[in-house]
Amino acid sequence: MACTSANSLLQLKCSSSHQTPLLNSRRNISGSFNLKGGGLIHKGFVYRSQRQFIPRSKVGVIRAVAIPLEPAPVESAEYRKELAERYGFNQIGEPLPDTVTLKDVITSLPKKVFEIDDVKAWKTVLISATSYALGLLMISKAPWYLLPLAWAWTGTAVTGFFVIGHDCAHKSFSTNKLVEDIVGTLAFLPLIYPYEPWRFKHDKHHAKTNMLKEDTAWQPVWKDEFESNPLLRKAIINGYGPLRCWMSIAHWLVVHFDLTKFRPNEVKRVKISLACVFAFIAIGWPLIIYKTGIMGWIKFWLMPWLGYHFWMSTFTMVHHTAPHIPFKYSEEWNAAQAQLNGTVHCAYPQWIEILCHDINVHIPHHISPKIPSYNLRAAHKSLQENWGKYLNEASWNWRLMKTILTVCHVYDKEQNYVSFDEVAPEESGSIKFLKKVMPDYA
Repeated sequence: MACTSANSLLQLKCSSSHQTPLLNSRRNISGSFNLKGGGLIHKGFVYRSQRQFIPRSKVGVIRAVAIPLEPAPVESAEYRKELAERYGFNQIGEPLPDTVTLKDVITSLPKKVFEIDDVKAWKTVLISATSYALGLLMISKAPWYLLPLAWAWTGTAVTGFFVIGHDCAHKSFSTNKLVEDIVGTLAFLPLIYPYEPWRFKHDKHHAKTNMLKEDTAWQPVWKDEFESNPLLRKAIINGYGPLRCWMSIAHWLVVHFDLTKFRPNEVKRVKISLACVFAFIAIGWPLIIYKTGIMGWIKFWLMPWLGYHFWMSTFTMVHHTAPHIPFKYSEEWNAAQAQLNGTVHCAYPQWIEILCHDINVHIPHHISPKIPSYNLRAAHKSLQENWGKYLNEASWNWRLMKTILTVCHVYDKEQNYVSFDEVAPEESGSIKFLKKVMPDYA
């Protein structure tokens, strides 16, 4: 974990004449214990090390007295509250028991949250189309000093199109699958995002959320990769630091246009999506330039597109990145822990939530992608009632962003993340700069 548990101390007083030293363990062990040859007997086993157990029947037992242990920090409500304050969270959830399955969580949700409502679905289209048109009007009328506000609105509005396509990809927009494919493809076109390639990669993100080497969204940086090349190291530091809120552009470019990254049975659909995107570029961009000039293309398309990628990067980053949320290898990975306990609910200002169709009510979406965006709040309320103590929740704030941008960098099994300025302090000037200049308000 990012903040490892402090060593628990177990004091034992033996009936023999010599004094037994204190025994240190990185695990929280409670209950009745006996001592034999340096081992601890607990519930029928002798504990010699973290992974070595000996049947009780094969050892002798001497009398011992155990002093009850304090809860390990990760299990302590007080410590989680301290971490939440430090990281900018409203709540850090307690660890989800290994016995809980994803099916347990899904079956606890009301059936109505899975129901598709065509009226509500097309209402999201109306909201996005209207807000996007309004944004373009604002850009055309705004004086130069108000253009950033117009771009922020329009970039957020076009993010709503992405969320509509996102619902289509998860088959939660319409009961008619052909309609979903058409709407999803059209919704992604203003973003020049190929719908099918994104859908295939995004499905893997849901299947393997926060799994090392497998999740297709944000991954921690690998130390050997980081140290392999000075130029690459500098690019990674800036990409995971000051440029992180636009790094989805690199992901979009590298992943979604390369046919070799897809299975043979996916290639045909990928090619159709790519043809649609290239047709939009070939027809749409020249029309924009013909009507408004190169500056018009920058004003009306490029700047809102950069606004969209700001949200695309930021939303995904906040949903799955925090010092206390681990990435795990496949053999250690647990679906319920990754989706319920390893996904973050983050509340944004209301106008962003409306334009982006509640995509940041994200925990229920990871419990089941079949839940339509307009039912996410009802599903989240149910999760709070049934599983509330396990949820990670935040309201967007500068401390949260500062934590992610300046701490969550290089993978470390014990701490989850080590920051760049610890690994390569001489080259991490941009990270040190962010630590100095970013606000720390929560």
